[in-house]
This record gives sequence, C-alpha cells and structure tokens, in this order.
Amino acid sequence: MLVTKLILGFKIIVLGTISFNNPFHKDTYSDINPKGSTVSKFQNPGKEIYTDFCIQCHGSNGKGDDKNFPPLAGSDWLTAKRTQSIAAVKFGQSGAIIVNKKNYNGSMPAMGLSNEEIADVMNYVMTSWGNKQSKIVTEKEVEAIAKK
Repeated sequence: MLVTKLILGFKIIVLGTISFNNPFHKDTYSDINPKGSTVSKFQNPGKEIYTDFCIQCHGSNGKGDDKNFPPLAGSDWLTAKRTQSIAAVKFGQSGAIIVNKKNYNGSMPAMGLSNEEIADVMNYVMTSWGNKQSKIVTEKEVEAIAKK
C-alpha cells in the first residue's frame, strides 16, 4: 500500500514537472528534419487541445463525419489554405468550403483558444493521420492573422 502511494506520488510529480516545463511552446522550432516532416514532439501540446475541443466533430481519426464536419486527415483545404485554416480555428468558420472535392456548409464556433494553443493544435493536426507539413505554425503567425 505504501509502495503504491509512493509510486503514484512520483508519477504525479514527474508528470506535473513535464507539463510545467514544456519546452515546445516556442515561436522558433528548429527540429524539422531535412525531408520536411516534423518531429513528433510538436504533437504533444496540440493533442490534448484537439481532444478537448476538436475530437467531438472531427473524430479521433481526423476523418470528420462526411456530412457536416470535414476531414482533417488528408485534407487538401488544410494544406492549400493554411491561413484560412488557422483563421477557422482562431475565429470560427461558417459558410461553404470544399474539402477533398466535397462541399461542406457547416459552422464551427471560435473555441476561445490562445494564439499559442491554436499553433499547438494546428501543428498536431498538420502532423497527424498521415498529414505532413514542412513549416511549423508559430504563435506569431497565428497572432498576425486578423479577422476578416
């Protein structure tokens, strides 16, 4: 019983330390390999945000529902319309869009995320489910996007 409590306490201390000393919340990411795929550490902060805010509509596999919620996995809109994708997370999205040659005309509310959280979740989405990006989304990039 005492050993179990000690192990649990150790896990809490270690996990707490990891979350408070997260080195991945920075504007400069230099750990991109030469072939352009990102290192998996960029997925860590964004995965939790995705689980909390996005998974309900876009699914755990990023495929959406093929009716109201477009896929993020293999999404041509996500890669071809980088600024609009970031703006959709920052300000919400309504109106018709075409994703992978299919029309979607739903609505996504603004999630109230900080610029840092938006960068984190975008980096998670853009490196998950086979998606590959060569340029990391930074907090400064998100901050520069204004509402139209």
